[in-house]
Amino acid sequence: MNSIVSFPDRIPAVEFEERRFQVYTDRQLDKIEVIQNLPEDTLFEMKVVASVLPFRVNEYVINELIDWNRVPDDPIYQLVFPQKGMLKEEHFERMARMHREGAEKKLIQSVAKEIRDELNPHPAGQMEMNLPTLNGEVLEGVQHKYRETVLFFPSQGQTCHSYCTFCFRWAQFVGDKDLKMASTDAGRLHGYLAEHLEISDLLVTGGDPMVMKTKHLVQYLEPLLKPEFDHIQTIRIGTKALTFWPYRFVTDKDSEELLDLFARLVDAGKHLAIMAHYNHWQEITTDIAEEAIRRIRATGAEIRAQGPLIKHVNDSAEAWARLWKKEVQLGIIPYYMFVERDTGAKNYFEVPLAEAFNIYREAIKQVSGLARTARGPSMSAGPGKVEIQGIAEIRGEKVFVLRFLQGRNPDWVQRPFFAKYSETATWLHELEPAFGEDRFFFEDEYDQMRKGNG
Repeated sequence: MNSIVSFPDRIPAVEFEERRFQVYTDRQLDKIEVIQNLPEDTLFEMKVVASVLPFRVNEYVINELIDWNRVPDDPIYQLVFPQKGMLKEEHFERMARMHREGAEKKLIQSVAKEIRDELNPHPAGQMEMNLPTLNGEVLEGVQHKYRETVLFFPSQGQTCHSYCTFCFRWAQFVGDKDLKMASTDAGRLHGYLAEHLEISDLLVTGGDPMVMKTKHLVQYLEPLLKPEFDHIQTIRIGTKALTFWPYRFVTDKDSEELLDLFARLVDAGKHLAIMAHYNHWQEITTDIAEEAIRRIRATGAEIRAQGPLIKHVNDSAEAWARLWKKEVQLGIIPYYMFVERDTGAKNYFEVPLAEAFNIYREAIKQVSGLARTARGPSMSAGPGKVEIQGIAEIRGEKVFVLRFLQGRNPDWVQRPFFAKYSETATWLHELEPAFGEDRFFFEDEYDQMRKGNG
């Protein structure tokens, strides 16, 4: 039997000083020194938008990722700092009036909630569908969207080191318990997984699970090494920490314990995939970011990169091509280019599907085969993940060629279908069937699923 290489031997011998994690929220906007040089109108706009949508940023992002000479056009600045255009004009003016008039905090919060309720806080039926049960009770903090995949939202990981302004899970962070998905019940999660042998993949998500202390992650993942969980072949951890706080994997007090957990999962035969959220090549230009990547890969885990196409941040083929090339250079697998979801500040960030496909195609043309693993543009819609495969002219009609990469019904997967071409559509529900059809092939069945909350 081959001996297992001890974990410390896998870690590259690169030393970094421990960093203190310093975070700022909407209550500390006036404490962020560098933004005090911005125009007063800009600071007021930040305050107004942060009253409605979540804001959180840390010193690493501020000092090492943002090029302040390019503000407001710097992509990382757009990624983390509130912009006026994120709210519809009528919403912005309503909230701005509250601040100008010195309204009480409770009134501001009440108006903010009314605005949020109009922003589709949980797209794709997240709160109505996907909800599994155990012993006749709904399993909180768990979603079973696809046959083989379960999502778990540990309560200790329902925040992030910084917040993305475009985040489709922004509702997790606004303090409304009715909008939050979370659980601390490891036993019920494991009970559900043990009963469902069709599940092969567990996705731990958030928020960001890497905000958790390692001891909490251990209680959720270590039991999966038992024989009764042999059917759980893949464990995925969704995280933005490789961008927003790479020190988590290098100098944080329990970073070695975390990497040891990764190594033990891999050595036990589990496929461990770190689902890294990257939006721009600027995110992986620091030494600490590269070191975090090296250390994770040294455990045997792989890193897959995904992120949405976002106006003001990465809406160019050059940005994506450069990102994918850098990822491949560092041993990361380009995985998905998503379409910005129909929620929150979508009016500011969305890109028309036709433009999204052209950006994807032009970017793919610039990279080698190793980067062409990136699939997209993909919409994570209610019926499933729908990819735009192309734009074509068929029987004299210009159409989008679409297919399911994943579906509520597995029989939908890889089945091509067609929608009328549109210059303005930004999401699946805005598309119409081509060739005179009344409905897409999956719609009747999906409607039945929704009625049954299945």
